Amino acid sequence: MPRAHTAPLARALSDITSVGVVGLGYVGLPLALLSASRGFRVVGFDIDEVKVAQLARRDADYLSDEENARFKDLSALSVTANGEDLKGLDAYIICVPTPVHENRLPDLRPLESAAAIVGRHMQKGALVVVESTVSPGVCEERALPVLERESGLTRDEFYFAHCPERINPGDGQWSVRTIPRVIGSLNAEGLRRARRLYSELIDANIVSMGSIKEAEAVKMVENAFRDVNIAFVNELAIAFDRAGIDLVNVIRGASTKPFGFMPFYPGCGVGGHCIPVDPYYLIRYGRENGFEHRFLIAARRINSRMPLYAVHVLEEALQEKRKKLRGSVVALLGLAYKPDVPDLRESPALAIRDRLLARGAVVRVFDPFVPGSSNVLDLDDALKGADAALIATEHAQFRALTPEDFASCGVDVVVDGRNCLSKEAFAGGGITYRGIGR
Repeated sequence: MPRAHTAPLARALSDITSVGVVGLGYVGLPLALLSASRGFRVVGFDIDEVKVAQLARRDADYLSDEENARFKDLSALSVTANGEDLKGLDAYIICVPTPVHENRLPDLRPLESAAAIVGRHMQKGALVVVESTVSPGVCEERALPVLERESGLTRDEFYFAHCPERINPGDGQWSVRTIPRVIGSLNAEGLRRARRLYSELIDANIVSMGSIKEAEAVKMVENAFRDVNIAFVNELAIAFDRAGIDLVNVIRGASTKPFGFMPFYPGCGVGGHCIPVDPYYLIRYGRENGFEHRFLIAARRINSRMPLYAVHVLEEALQEKRKKLRGSVVALLGLAYKPDVPDLRESPALAIRDRLLARGAVVRVFDPFVPGSSNVLDLDDALKGADAALIATEHAQFRALTPEDFASCGVDVVVDGRNCLSKEAFAGGGITYRGIGR
């Protein structure tokens, strides 16, 4: 159970008083804020000088309102693009992205670069924790040698651990402070120090893993599990569409079983930095060890094609109205990958937009959380006179739409790529409604 946190007492007991957070994105900045609020002196580092200049003004559009308010008042947190400011800190937490190349092979350059920066400025006895998501073996085979080379220290002269990040942007319940964590380390003392640090940071359980590889594998399994199950229901959605079966109702029925079933729901694709990316790390790791993850490969193929399927559903719905996709005006509602956040990373909406444009549609894009990516001013501008609307993100503003809202703007085709509207509300009206799997 989460415990009440007594930060001043914890600080008095700890042998770590200063923390460097390397990488100030969606993972690193909230962690830096949390660390500073717990009484640590925190140096937040990022190589992006433009971002650092913005953060120095205490301005971050990817923080929650609560986090932004706390950010403005935390004098214990400094931000910098100068590696010298990281010199001699007690602990370092690496939170840089771990993307994949266009060929889906892991791109470890950000991690190796971050390790080099930390290595050049760390001192003997420092604790280094990698939070970046990586496949088993990467921490020890790629990051650790860089730390040793750049610091001139051996692995016995500092402490090294992996605590894979867990963050859910926009979630009011599960935050960086409340989500349980797992930690693996090279040795018992490194594990003890890492556990002590995180026990002072978070109000949640911490599970010790038997090795760094086990900790790395935890993150891989978490996200591959979701990807596989989402792919299963997405494949069912395509099959059930042909059979005239409402998959959402089927899942609702299956969910009445009190054991042995966990509901997942179909949609126009999966996004974010984890689910569409991490399975490729596991696939690559398997191949390097002589194993082919056929299940994961199939799941990635299914989910990556769902944006194209959403456009296919739209085209069929337009044909029912004797319209062609080419030349039709389509209101694309949402670009972010999840509701009520401005995060575009790996968003399937981007693939939908590109596919629509490639097929000759006139696309009006509107996302209230990503105004710089919209090509219309507001929702009314997007809908008015459009031939069709395609909901790609389940923003609250879009969930509140009614058939009357679409009809008043002349929209007579609605494709609900997130199944967030009431299908029944459209029954019997003049608007053609299609969901994914319903």
